[in-house]
Amino acid sequence: MESIAIVGIGCRLPGANSPEALWELLLRGDSCITTVPSDRWNKDELYNSDPTVPGKMNSQYGAFLDDITHFDAEFFGISPREAQHMDPQQRLLLEVVWEAFEDGGFSVKRLPSNETGVFVGIMSSDHTNLALGDLYNMNAHTGAGIGYCLVANRISYQLNLGGPSIAVDTACSSSLVATHMACQSLRTRETDIAVAAGVN
Repeated sequence: MESIAIVGIGCRLPGANSPEALWELLLRGDSCITTVPSDRWNKDELYNSDPTVPGKMNSQYGAFLDDITHFDAEFFGISPREAQHMDPQQRLLLEVVWEAFEDGGFSVKRLPSNETGVFVGIMSSDHTNLALGDLYNMNAHTGAGIGYCLVANRISYQLNLGGPSIAVDTACSSSLVATHMACQSLRTRETDIAVAAGVN
């Protein structure tokens, strides 16, 4: 069986916005658990130490990504209005996949279109639930902003990749299954390059 090479990597993780930062975090043995940032939600309003109280949470801590609201829509040729309705998971993946190609020394504009596949593990639908609960702000961009399939498809479309474009939800194993599917696609020669990604 032929080997499969990982030629580029990108990541956004709590406390680490690059593979190098993740490695340093691991070497230091740091924890990325913090109190809830004030720009996420009011922890004092939602916190109650009693886990049986309805509508409350009994923790004030979590692991949070930095700077999730900023996205260079113009760089990807996306209008500000459309970007506003995109699931943040789509925005994050576009940025990280671009970085992974750069890390691997690829010019995104010269990728072999029909030989590059995208396989994404995803399981969180927070944005979808919020978008569908706000009927007055739904518009033509809402559908493209919330679908699981669009997480992979938007990468393929924006980067002009014509290979398989698949989003998979197998709960906690979603990223692992996406990686398996990417490897299978390479082994069967369906693709020459495969993006294996996960987002939550």
